Amino acid sequence: MLSLQRIESGYGESNVLRGVSLDVEPGQVVCLMGRNGVGKTTLMKTLMGLLKTRKGSIQWKGQELSTHDPAKRARSGIGYVPQGREIFPQLTVKENLLLGLETTAGVKAFPEDVLAMFPVLATMYGRQGGDLSGGQQQQLAFARALASRPGLLLLDEPTEGIQPSIVEDIRQVILQIKAKGEISILLVEQSIDFVRGAADYIYVMDKGAIALQGTPRELDMSQFEHHLSV
Repeated sequence: MLSLQRIESGYGESNVLRGVSLDVEPGQVVCLMGRNGVGKTTLMKTLMGLLKTRKGSIQWKGQELSTHDPAKRARSGIGYVPQGREIFPQLTVKENLLLGLETTAGVKAFPEDVLAMFPVLATMYGRQGGDLSGGQQQQLAFARALASRPGLLLLDEPTEGIQPSIVEDIRQVILQIKAKGEISILLVEQSIDFVRGAADYIYVMDKGAIALQGTPRELDMSQFEHHLSV
């Protein structure tokens, strides 16, 4: 499982995260919600080692990760789909996908079961990543992160700015992963409907801290609106 205890992190001399604690149990889909600018992406970057943990503990499968670099965290079984996708636009779809195997020693063929989740990608192997639509790029980034068979997947707003048909495709992939129970997911998402349909547990952030938490059944709409409205 993933366990964060009183995490503090930020940029320069500014602290953004203020004592954030959360848990993701094996096989769970945990959603992180909140207004823009409250620290959700900062938390994901801190989890992945792209920002330094100033205080607190990050434990994954009982191992302390707070001093590990991003590559070591990836090798420990953490996959990451960042906000903005960050695919390589000049590389082909196939080359982008194969980069997902970099943390998997000895594996050179992209897993067929992952490709089956994103069938459109197999028809675009030779196209440059930059020529894909935003939704197709998101699918590419998602598939690339799954290539290494992570035990934990970090998804930072995977449905942002994407056409509804691909949002539904992504939701179905998340539900497939959830049904198998082999991968835990920490998902940053703004859509209440999307979260209610996928999450086992929800954390809501405000001003760099956890303001609200519970299962979808425990949290009512008025609580969401208070912390999510602009």
